[in-house]
Amino acid sequence: MPNVYDFDETVIYPDSGREFIRFCQRRHFLRTLPWMLPLGFQALRFAWNRKRGLPVRGDFYRFLRSLPDWREEVRLFWEANADAFLKPWFLAQLRPGDIVISCSPEFLLRPLCERLGLRLAATRVNLDSGKYRLDGNSCHGSEKVRRLREAFGEVEIDEFYSDSLDDAPLAKLAKRAWLVTGDERVPWPK
Repeated sequence: MPNVYDFDETVIYPDSGREFIRFCQRRHFLRTLPWMLPLGFQALRFAWNRKRGLPVRGDFYRFLRSLPDWREEVRLFWEANADAFLKPWFLAQLRPGDIVISCSPEFLLRPLCERLGLRLAATRVNLDSGKYRLDGNSCHGSEKVRRLREAFGEVEIDEFYSDSLDDAPLAKLAKRAWLVTGDERVPWPK
């Protein structure tokens, strides 16, 4: 049975999407500048909807079209940051075939997950438009259970780790669940 992990602020310290956007802004300031004001509005709408349990969609990644090669930017991002971002406790217990399930975009997490031998279910982004695909909301809350089943069938979860109580639907499926704050892991609240 695999362990299942949320990603941002669970197995890495920061939010990967936010850090990737900053990374691209620093490297391609003039190219990304026109996209930053609309991105700010999208972030506010995303937070508002997420807090109220409404469908979470957005087009945070439209700026990718302005980059010379977004795949290369993703590669460089992880090359520069993976060692500093990944939590030591996670690397110490990582097993091949474990699963990451995340609200962050699949295109951003896939290279790192492949390098670590992890399976992945994450938010799907249309890379032409930068919008979440129309085949679902962001991979958040109860949507994570649906995506887990869609990608891996009726997999049994040994241990589940997340920094967010919004992931309670997945925690309920695990033999053991852990709430993560920084490097601290405590049993999931009943």
